[in-house]
Formats: sequence, C-alpha cells, structure tokens
Amino acid sequence: MDLRRIAKRLMLEHGFDPDLPAAVPLQLAELTRHPPAIAATAAITDLRTLLWSSIDNDTSRDLDQLEVADALADGATRVRVAIADVDTYVPKQSAIDQHAARETTTVYTGVSIFPMLPEVLSTDATSLNEDGTRLAMVIEFVVSADGHVTSSDIYRAVVHNHAQLTYNAVGAWLEGRSPAPEKVAASPALAAQLRLQDAAAQALRVERYRHGALNIETIETRPVITGDQVTSVEKQQKNRATELIEDFMIASNEVVARTLGAVSSIRRIVRTPKRWDRIVALAAAMGTTLPVAADSRALNEFLVAQKAADPDHFADLSLAVIKLMGPGEYVLERPGDPEQGHFGLAVEDYTHSTAPNRRFADLVTQRLLKALLAKQASPYSDAELNDIARNCTLKADASRKVEREMSKRISAVVMSHRVGETFDAIVTGAGPKGTFVRVLAPHIEGMLVRGQRGADVGDRVRVTLVHTDVDKGFIDFARS
Repeated sequence: MDLRRIAKRLMLEHGFDPDLPAAVPLQLAELTRHPPAIAATAAITDLRTLLWSSIDNDTSRDLDQLEVADALADGATRVRVAIADVDTYVPKQSAIDQHAARETTTVYTGVSIFPMLPEVLSTDATSLNEDGTRLAMVIEFVVSADGHVTSSDIYRAVVHNHAQLTYNAVGAWLEGRSPAPEKVAASPALAAQLRLQDAAAQALRVERYRHGALNIETIETRPVITGDQVTSVEKQQKNRATELIEDFMIASNEVVARTLGAVSSIRRIVRTPKRWDRIVALAAAMGTTLPVAADSRALNEFLVAQKAADPDHFADLSLAVIKLMGPGEYVLERPGDPEQGHFGLAVEDYTHSTAPNRRFADLVTQRLLKALLAKQASPYSDAELNDIARNCTLKADASRKVEREMSKRISAVVMSHRVGETFDAIVTGAGPKGTFVRVLAPHIEGMLVRGQRGADVGDRVRVTLVHTDVDKGFIDFARS
C-alpha cells in the first residue's frame, strides 16, 4: 500500500488542499532575492549571546520556540521563550498567507507531513534552527519559587539557537535514566540552564494542578520506518522534557492572552463540559463522588487517584473524559466579553501563540501582538477574526480525523504480516458500534469480531489477529 498516496487522499477528503498555489513560488523567489534584514534595531533587542536552546521531537525540523532562563532573588526564575517571527516573512494577504489561512495547520500523518507553510520557510528561514540567527517574538515571565507568574513582558528580538535538543534524550537525563546528551555533557552551562528550566517548569505544573488543571494521559504512537517501509509503531512517552516545554508554552500563551486583553483577539477555549453529568456517572462507577456542578479541581483529584490505583487503564479513562469534555475551539474575544476560559487547563485567559510555523491562529496572534507593541491599529477586523477562528476550529477537527485515520492504516500495515498471532489486550470499548481492544505490545487497537459476548471495558483478554485491511484501516481480532 502507498501510505503517502492514502494520506494525500484523506487530506483532500477532509477539506485540505496541500498543493501550493502557483503564486507561492513567485513570492518565495522574491524572498530569496530580498530576504528580510535580521539585525537589532531600536525596536528589536539583541539577545544572541544568551544560551538559547530548543527541545523538540527527534525528527522535528519546524522549530517554533527556544528557551532560556536565569535565576533571580528569592528562588524566582526569569524565563524567556523566543517564538519564530513568521509574520516578517509572510505578510498578511500575501499568496503564502492566503494558502496558510485556508489550511490553518500543519498535518502530521506519520508517513508524510503536509506543512501549512512552504518547507523552505517552516524548516529553514522561519525555523529557529541550531546555529541559526533569527528574528523572534520573546515572551518573558518571572516564575516565583511556588510556581506563580509574578511579572511578564513581550518584545521583539534577534536570537541564536546554540543547541537543538530532543525530548527523549533530555527527558531521560533529567529523570536520571541515562547520561546527559552529548551537547549537554559538553557544556556545564547548558546543563545548569536546563536544570533551572526544569525546576521552574515543575513549579508551574504543581501550581496548575493545584488550581485544577487536568492530569490527562492519552496514548500516542508514531511509526517506526526502516528504509521506506513502516515496520512497527512505538508509544510516545511523556517525560520531564515534554513537561518542561508544555509548561512553558502554557505560561507563554497565558501571558499573550492577558497582554491582548485590551484588543480583539482569537482565544483557544475548552468550554465547561455540557455532559458533566456523564463525567459524574463515570466517576461514580469507579467509586468516586464528584460535585453536581462542574469542578475541574475535583475532577483532577479523581484522575490522579485513578492513575495511581489503575495505571494500565488510565489512558482509556483519560480518553473518555476528553470525549465528554468536548473539543477545544478557537473563538473571537472582544474587550469586555466574558472570559470563556479553558476548562482542561483551569485558566481564564488562553490563546495559541507559540507555533506560528504550524498554526495559522498563532500567526494571526503574532500580528496582533506586533500591532499592539507598535501602538498601531489592529490588522484584523472583528469579522475577520471571527471567520478565522471558525475555520481554524474546523480544520483542527479535520486534522485530527486525518491523523487518526492514518494511524489506523499504519497500524494495519504493521499488523498485516502477523495474522494468526496471539496477543495480550485490554477491552477499550463495548457498545452498539462493536467491541474494541488495545493490544499491549505493540500499542495497536482493533475490533473484536469473534468472542466479544460478555467482554466489558477494562477486561484483560487474549486475542488472535484474524484480518487486516490497510486501505480501510481495519484490524480484526478473535478472542483466544
């Protein structure tokens, strides 16, 4: 099966148009002839000498952010997060911008990446690559010893990435499971820098959980590709490095949202769950009583307890809670509008601003910030922002569907040569649409097509693989 062909077909079926318009190469050629100046000015601070570094996936090439920190008095830490200045290369209403506005997001299918921006930008000119000097928007905030953000600032700067690092290597080192990565071992200053960042991030995380941010853990997998063939899938594990970046990005997005409070902007929200009663019933079935009114802190306490009591099923519980909460949305928020907030993060002010290479909403937010800092009129009307928010929500939903459908097909490829083998599995769903199981190794889901009678969610079973269909993404098991 040509998985890349299938991926493109799914993109088209879900409303994407990944092929670049004819006008885009012309704009790129003009950028090559006349690249933007990368230099400090009265309005752009020179921060190249700071020990900036990036932490991302092992295969990431579109680097949106860098981090650096320094210790202050009383145990506080000043954190600076540099965000790629994409707007300088992609002016509003340019051919590249119009394409990005339609697509709104980069889609990662496991076998192909469909970038929102041309790769010559997102993986080079606007990517904060190692040893590269780039323009950036810097979000600066001070984290107290107890995890509160006590002050913040946003400004433009020139930055230099001194080390491109990866989640797996840095996470294993921070957790004491392996020696320091080569670049970290070679630089005591970088090692101290990362330890300081980790401590600040953990303080932020503890405070978020205290306020009711949800401790949710879903299973995500990525394909293992040997040559040009998918040979297996492996579970992506959270670790201290992924938490570090997650905590800094959440704090940065809160700072940006508060900064934009006086102007119309796009917010990322998760509404208070309409199906809270279903979440209450789910907890009651596990022996926990939740309040009648939606309460994120009580829900998180329940999740933490369940994770400790039954770690094997925690990912399935997390997924059930996510579905009952409902998806996130992009919405227009005008000055004076009531805060809609983000239930899952337990925050009132939240936007997306830290990934302008990969999300159009973040690029729009970057333009709003620049206008605000320069004391200029907003580059967008309320009507434009409302339309952008609506399209970003639709395409984010479509992106998840493409990625989910491709994950099924990749899993079917991996399992296609293992028909007749028997596996340990957990029942993850039992309802009118069928009974579903998750194999423990490799982490793959499929339908129980024989022997499903009496199987209930949470049951541990032995199953035999009886059929796969790569084109449809079907994986069928029989109870052994």
